[in-house]
Amino acid sequence: PSPAPPSRMSEEATEGIAAMSVSDSDLSSNPIVVKLDDLGIPHRTYSHVPCVTAEELVTNVPLDPATTNETHTKNLFLKDKKHGLFLLTVKPDAEVNTKAVGKALGLEGKVNLRLATEELLNETLGCAKGCVGPLAVMNDTEKKVTLVLDERLLSSDVTKIHSHPLRNDASTVLTPADLRAFLDKVGVEPTVLPFPRQGEEKEEEGAANAAKWDGKAPANRPHADKPAKKGGGGGQPQQKKDNKDRKTAKKGETLLALRWKKSENFAMWYSDVIVLSEMISYYDISGCYILRPWSYKIWEYIQDWFNVKIKELDVENAYFPLFVSQDRLEKEKDHVEGFAPEVAWVTKSGDGTLAKPIAVRPTSETIMYPAFSDWIKSHRDLPLKLNQWSNVVRWEFKDPTPFLRSREFLWQEGHTAHASYDDANVMVRQALELYRGVYEDLLAVPVIPGYKTEKEKFAGGYQTTTVEAYIPMSGRAIQGATSHNLGQNFGKMFDIKYQDEKGESQIAWQTSWGLTTRTIGVMIMVHGDDSGLVLPPAIAPLQAVIVPIVSKKCTMEQLGPYCDKILASLKAAGLRAKFDDREMYNPGWKYNHWEQKGVPVRIEVGPRDMEGEQARVVVRHSGEKADYKLDVLADTVKGMMDGIQAAMFAKAKATRDEHVTKVTKWEEFVPELEKNNLVLTPWCGGEHKDWEEWVKDKSREESLAARGEEGEDERAATSVAAKTLCIPFDQP
Repeated sequence: PSPAPPSRMSEEATEGIAAMSVSDSDLSSNPIVVKLDDLGIPHRTYSHVPCVTAEELVTNVPLDPATTNETHTKNLFLKDKKHGLFLLTVKPDAEVNTKAVGKALGLEGKVNLRLATEELLNETLGCAKGCVGPLAVMNDTEKKVTLVLDERLLSSDVTKIHSHPLRNDASTVLTPADLRAFLDKVGVEPTVLPFPRQGEEKEEEGAANAAKWDGKAPANRPHADKPAKKGGGGGQPQQKKDNKDRKTAKKGETLLALRWKKSENFAMWYSDVIVLSEMISYYDISGCYILRPWSYKIWEYIQDWFNVKIKELDVENAYFPLFVSQDRLEKEKDHVEGFAPEVAWVTKSGDGTLAKPIAVRPTSETIMYPAFSDWIKSHRDLPLKLNQWSNVVRWEFKDPTPFLRSREFLWQEGHTAHASYDDANVMVRQALELYRGVYEDLLAVPVIPGYKTEKEKFAGGYQTTTVEAYIPMSGRAIQGATSHNLGQNFGKMFDIKYQDEKGESQIAWQTSWGLTTRTIGVMIMVHGDDSGLVLPPAIAPLQAVIVPIVSKKCTMEQLGPYCDKILASLKAAGLRAKFDDREMYNPGWKYNHWEQKGVPVRIEVGPRDMEGEQARVVVRHSGEKADYKLDVLADTVKGMMDGIQAAMFAKAKATRDEHVTKVTKWEEFVPELEKNNLVLTPWCGGEHKDWEEWVKDKSREESLAARGEEGEDERAATSVAAKTLCIPFDQP
């Protein structure tokens, strides 16, 4: 991988912040700064006079009066003999009542939170007294510390948070969203509690305010659904207490509820959804993620559908090696230049250094095509149509995002060779039509098919086609999948020749086309809501879940056989269904759990339903409810699947279409983009790359001016500049 980019250091001290002798190089090598850079999280780190306490920071490092919505932090490292270690990060003016904090955390028995020793601080968080901040939790590799955040730090009133990066003569500045992103990526789930301002409430009132959860674990408390581990600290209640919390959770409430609304903080909502719905787990290498069974099943359904379709086109599956030699990778100049910044290289084997570095595949053209050259000798060997399901590594340094932008991802890549340009072009369009089908027919996400411009086409290819999706909440488009006509360029480079029917030597025409797990991320962003995932039935791992409503009067033993009967009828109708017979969770908890996971239909069964031989059906995407008799229930639910799929697509398409606007005057171009619209404009032709670049530069300039900003972070995954998406096949 390429070296990490330098951290964004302030060139001069902010007004009111005294400059110190700490050099930029000292700060750029700071472990916190290095980690933030590695994770691609925007930040700023500056030096100032040494400040051990929050009071000293407020006095000696005053923040610009014009930015009163920025704040320093006060940090307390506490220990309780029974419940473990806690790091409290609050606003400097917060009143910290350890007794109230203990109650709000749901700590059982005798609670005695006291300041921990400096030796313990250094051992667990790797810093000295007066140098700690919330970012220090990255050093807590054994997860002994529970991080507790003041909810006022995460409110909309705060735009920037200043905290020590393991030293007291510097501060690192992050937005609340970026702080949460950092914590997510280092595997720390903070507990968020309300802390009153000093003097705002009496001690007793403060305790009452902090104990809003009636002694139960807070909704976003880490490991709230797991038993405490020995040495884990963090104040996790024991399993008995956990089960009590689950059973006493109110209807319509779960201890793992989303903390962010989609419309208020889209990025953090997305992070919440993919973790809490059990789609993703974070890994200790930035940009790499664990696909949990719930998301991998969706990928398997896409694979199953796609394999059937490509086999109808006489495409066969194969597998090629993960590694490619430097000589092969660099054989096609334009191609390697397009991927060079993202290529990961293997340079060592054990303790020895390899004679030549080996690349981990960023794509497989240069891996497959030498074999094509060996296999193709005659026109009778054509067409050759292969597909492989594999993983790819592209060492992105822009902000990694699960499913959408990661350093390793799963995909299928098709590679074919043909006797003519026309045959190759037919294959290109057939593959693209399959991609349209994946998005629209499986994922219920509308896309716009079209050609990429010369500037945006695949490196080394002749022509690129694409399907472009739209994310309403961010107002941005995202490339869904691409299919490339490679022309004869790679055939010339790799000597892929054949003898035609006249005995003359010809160069093969080639195609390549790929679809990735990005599809899943796009689907989540388009359909998800404030309760979690909303899954189209075509790819939902479960299409229906049965939730029994048990009580002391009607136990699981009484209700279970009736639910089993319903389950059997659903499976017989060809539905993917489950009976949730877990007795440690109450019905309200289960409702929220399965809503969060996006199951299209929930079937509620209570004692009256059993008596009346019926069940209540609740549709996830619309919230519609209706009761159906048992003899028609399975067929009714089966019939709902197509209707739900169509309704989800229609809703997404209507939203997308509302945001497609035609513009023929430049003065209307940027304002329409700022309205989160896709803009359809006249096109002067691929030969005019200079005008395409002019539009990009000019739109960035005008967008920044309209926002009152001077520039944008070069490492940001998205830009305010206009990007040419495609030349739609369907032209007005």
